[in-house]
Amino acid sequence: MKSITIPGSKRESVGKKATKALRNAGLVPCVIYGGDEPIHFSAEEKAFKNLIYTPDAHTVVIDLGKDGKFNAIAQDMQWHPVKELLLHADFYQIFDDKMVTMEVPVRTVGTARGVLNGGVLRRNNRKLRVKALPANLPDFINIDISAMKIGNKKYVRDLRVDEYEIMHPDSVVVVMVKTSRTAIADDDDDEEGDVPATETDDVAAVKEGTDA
Repeated sequence: MKSITIPGSKRESVGKKATKALRNAGLVPCVIYGGDEPIHFSAEEKAFKNLIYTPDAHTVVIDLGKDGKFNAIAQDMQWHPVKELLLHADFYQIFDDKMVTMEVPVRTVGTARGVLNGGVLRRNNRKLRVKALPANLPDFINIDISAMKIGNKKYVRDLRVDEYEIMHPDSVVVVMVKTSRTAIADDDDDEEGDVPATETDDVAAVKEGTDA
């Protein structure tokens, strides 16, 4: 998985006054959990741009200079209720030999056959929670939808791989192709749905006998 770096400075004062002073200076108070003890630090708000304003998932390297570097994932972001200001950020420290859980975006590949026939692609889950060692975390989960006809669905069970575990039941629908008013029948579906001539003749004979 791709990683971004957030430079910051470790902070000793964690009271309300210190926090307010940081925000007034354009800095975001942050905490890293998951290690031996919480690590409090601050970083410039602009340092979060590539982490927040993207549909992609990232791990984070928090660079505190002489106080060390820490691999982590974003855990929680607190925003101002009115202004578009980041007020606080929580991170969870990750280790190479420990499993971690995070949300990963789902990306569709190709154009569904059913969509070409007028159907509508519905993405029920744009992100899925996965569990893996940090080295095995995927940037995204690809779903090839090219062969999907109207009425077809892709379930979580169709996406299982050995590298990571998807933390959802097998029966969860991820994407589906729904019909619409403008949809047309698929040629293959027509062929599969044709009734054999002998069967049609038998049905007609039964009707004639009934009428008589």
